[in-house]
Amino acid sequence: MIDWYATYIENPNAARNPYRGLPPRMESLPGYVESRPHLPQPFWDGHDSAIACYWKVWELAFRNLKLPTTENGFVSPYIDTAFNGNLFLWDSAFILMFCRYASRAFNFQQTLDNFYCKQHPDGFICREIRESDGSDCFKRFDPPATGPEVLPWVEWEYFLNFGDQTRLERVFPVLLAYHQWMKHYRTWQDGTYWATGWACGMDNQPRLSVHRGVAAPDGPVEWWDHDHMTWVDATFQALHSARILARMAQTLSLPEEAARLHAEAEALQNTVRTTLWHEASGFYYDRFADGTLSTVKTIGAYWALLAENLPVTRRARFIAHLEDPGEFKRAHRAPSLSANHPDYNPAGGYWRGSVWAPTNYMLLRGLSANGLHDLAHEIGSNHHANVVRVFEQTGTLWENYAPDHAAPGSTAAGEFVGWTGLPPTAVLLEYVFGLRPDVPNQRMTWDVRLLEAHGVQQYPIGAQGLLDLRCEARAGAQEKPRITASANLPLTLEILWSGGREIMAL
Repeated sequence: MIDWYATYIENPNAARNPYRGLPPRMESLPGYVESRPHLPQPFWDGHDSAIACYWKVWELAFRNLKLPTTENGFVSPYIDTAFNGNLFLWDSAFILMFCRYASRAFNFQQTLDNFYCKQHPDGFICREIRESDGSDCFKRFDPPATGPEVLPWVEWEYFLNFGDQTRLERVFPVLLAYHQWMKHYRTWQDGTYWATGWACGMDNQPRLSVHRGVAAPDGPVEWWDHDHMTWVDATFQALHSARILARMAQTLSLPEEAARLHAEAEALQNTVRTTLWHEASGFYYDRFADGTLSTVKTIGAYWALLAENLPVTRRARFIAHLEDPGEFKRAHRAPSLSANHPDYNPAGGYWRGSVWAPTNYMLLRGLSANGLHDLAHEIGSNHHANVVRVFEQTGTLWENYAPDHAAPGSTAAGEFVGWTGLPPTAVLLEYVFGLRPDVPNQRMTWDVRLLEAHGVQQYPIGAQGLLDLRCEARAGAQEKPRITASANLPLTLEILWSGGREIMAL
């Protein structure tokens, strides 16, 4: 007699997952000392602490490399999340955003293979997996079981940087099945998405209806309660993922799938524009079950910059909150919760004010996507400077940072790389130095804003390219930069500075 029922609605894309059942790939793990010569080599006159902080990231990162085991059933060597002995989905995603700079020393991208090999037949992937035995930390219908949906972005970034068509073909059905699971099980009738504190990654933000008009109590309710609420970050992440998956489908010559995903994205965009935007305050908010909008300004709303074709009439007002000292323009930008919220914690309070590397990187990339390079440089430089200042004080990096003074967040873990590898590496190169690669078009833009001599040797561009860049010291921002540049492949270098532009063919 059958005394149970299978609850899986099997997904044909999950059935095409090439990672399930693979034998573990074993290899010797490189150490920091042997890897250092293969990494980008930045320099910046007068900023020795910034360079020391950069190298501290890689020292910690290579210390966190691990091999799969028979017990956990992982398939690839990987970088550990460095938190609690479990592998976290969104932590891993943002770790890979800076680890792509070290791909010549170790294939960090294969970390995600260990999530893909654990995909369920219906497309579900758990957000937290035990490294001891490879088991999911949550049942798949637990509200905090999965999210955020950021895997398509990370794989698309990898493809744009390295052009690995084979990997794109392998990961696409996995990502599509996961996206379809999220759409099937994490949406409301209008197509918007829900999450929880743990599912969105911002554990203790006071966003639920029980917090309206009162100080949010400490406690676990926001960790796992979706509150029948449309979650602004989860919805924009799904929109962003649909757009990226459509681009992947086009690249892989799957026009019908691309058209379906494009239509899905357009429909969701139309919904969020009319249901999550508050005209009077110029902000995107969560929406409660009764149809009213929240008043909590969370940094998660800024996923809109990456996901939506933001209407020009809204963009300036939405961005203005980042420039308001009473909201997101604090001593260390940008806090996870607006400073005018009653539960804002100037010492951090985890996600009730702390500054976090992943949300800041999301914000910076969103500003860049909208051509807001001045503000991106300003916020990126501020974020980087504060992380380096705390490094000078403590000798290490932290899980998160206080928003109102240069200090670790009040509940932050130390020696954290982890996603805090982002500001000393990716933010330094992309937003402080101003390097914006366009690998598919064999082009690099160098937006020169610093006055001190600076640059980088062995900057990786594409699968095989290496670029050496040096800018001499300048007396002022208007002075034309004196650039020395060389590359081992044909490349167009566009140099920008205040009031000027020059093109160099390398």
